[in-house]
Amino acid sequence: MATQLTPLFADVRGEAFPVLTADQINRLRPFSKVRKVEVGDILFEPGDSDIPFFVLLSGSMEIVQPDLHGERPIVKHEAGQFTGEITMISGRLGLVRGRVTAAGEFLEMSSEDLRTLVARDAELSEIFMRAFILRRVTLINRGLGNVILMGSRHSAKTLRLREFLTRNGHPHTYVDLDTDTSAQELLDHFQVTTEEIPVVICNNHTVLRSPSIQELATCLGLNAHITAAEVRDLVIVGAGPSGLAAAVYAASEGLDVLVIEAESPGGQAGSSSRIENYLGFPMGISGNELAGRAAAQAQKFGAKMLIANNVMKLNCKRHPYELTVDCGQTIRARTVVIASGAQYNKPNIDNLKKFEGQGIYYGATYIEAQLCGKDEVIVVGGGNSAGQAAVYLSQTASKVHMLVRANQLSETMSRYLIQRIEENPAIEMHYRTEIIGIDGGAQLESVTWRDKNTGETSTHDIRHLFIMAGASPRTDWLNGCLALDSKGFILTGRDLDPVLQTYRWSLPRVPYMLETSLPGVFAVGDVRSGNVKRVASAVGEGSISIYLVHRALAEL
Repeated sequence: MATQLTPLFADVRGEAFPVLTADQINRLRPFSKVRKVEVGDILFEPGDSDIPFFVLLSGSMEIVQPDLHGERPIVKHEAGQFTGEITMISGRLGLVRGRVTAAGEFLEMSSEDLRTLVARDAELSEIFMRAFILRRVTLINRGLGNVILMGSRHSAKTLRLREFLTRNGHPHTYVDLDTDTSAQELLDHFQVTTEEIPVVICNNHTVLRSPSIQELATCLGLNAHITAAEVRDLVIVGAGPSGLAAAVYAASEGLDVLVIEAESPGGQAGSSSRIENYLGFPMGISGNELAGRAAAQAQKFGAKMLIANNVMKLNCKRHPYELTVDCGQTIRARTVVIASGAQYNKPNIDNLKKFEGQGIYYGATYIEAQLCGKDEVIVVGGGNSAGQAAVYLSQTASKVHMLVRANQLSETMSRYLIQRIEENPAIEMHYRTEIIGIDGGAQLESVTWRDKNTGETSTHDIRHLFIMAGASPRTDWLNGCLALDSKGFILTGRDLDPVLQTYRWSLPRVPYMLETSLPGVFAVGDVRSGNVKRVASAVGEGSISIYLVHRALAEL
């Protein structure tokens, strides 16, 4: 008996795999050529680059995911339907195999022409982008990717690799070696020992033993489409909300844009479980989802993204400016927007690093919540990120202890979060309290804190500690090129007046509002001195900076 689709599932499937009208297909013809196909033709494979976009005029084809045991079916396309998912827009390597199952004629379009069409045709852009995004979500939910990650919940490196794949929206299969009884078969097949975990298998054949984030990105070809040969109009350092906003506006206005991100799009906001005070999302949106949508939007307009690469140095003595990346490339840019953000301050505790990823976390996503289960947890911090984490974790944890150095939350946190925390019986507040010690074996086992009002110390058998307090700017790579404030944040605009002559400002005009002490180099978001620590503020600064970038480019 055929499975009956619920209305919701039917609607989603219809949007993910729509049938184009004759008029819509005719609008594609000037960009395409007709290709005759035969049964068994393989049109693309996992790992292929610059995969063409196909629209079926007649015939049919199947999309499958090769795996260790053969193939897993994904979908069958009929006449009027089209191929592709978000890699058609991002330019990254393909994830699936496309095989013709009935002879016919297909329209074939290059990926470059598809991106041009998406930028010009609003109706087709909406149809294609919605379908591509929903198809990627399907691949993620079903674990239909080209990578298997085998690891342990007690491994900090496993957690970091899982977060990288998840936050980059890369479909993968996770095998938990602590609970999966069939895992030994995989380990034996690839001759891997448990001492080498985490282990990553790329494209069913390449085995990485305890890889770095950059090694994983290279294996998956996430940056294979990026070259350092040309001089970019704009390089954006950091893909948090401000950097992604700058990328969307710059690319949509015709600039050649490259975004360089050390790990994953989203920055600190990307680890937020739910943002409820961002304009246009009355039901709230997770930081990871917001970042994923923004990244897709930027790539839709032609922005390129270099992932899992740190900028090590800015050469400010040459123009075009040169940015040295830790993969060995030197990227040249006429203008630069620095959106490298800030990182949470770490308590001065001797053995803190030992437990990072093994009981100590700096973000509260679905992955961390799974690791905690129903255990008690501690959240350190009094800002919005800490409040969002406490509320989110309280849904599953037996108790959330929230430790704040101040006397109250209202100075740093949105009112709606304060109200939820105060009314939540699963959250216990500890004001004027700080962590003074942690202990454990391979995993965090206990935490000691001090009540600064009474001086009393107490030790608690709690195995999960979330640190989201304070922020330090990521500006160590600037090597004295730019003027900074006393805390290391970048000075911009009129804040530069007292120190501008020291940095030999070379133009007759004064710096623009978000411009640094180096002409044509701008700073936005959390890395900028005086920035308001809100997602909406970061997005606003990133958007405004592009107006100023255009003015700076006109002066060159």
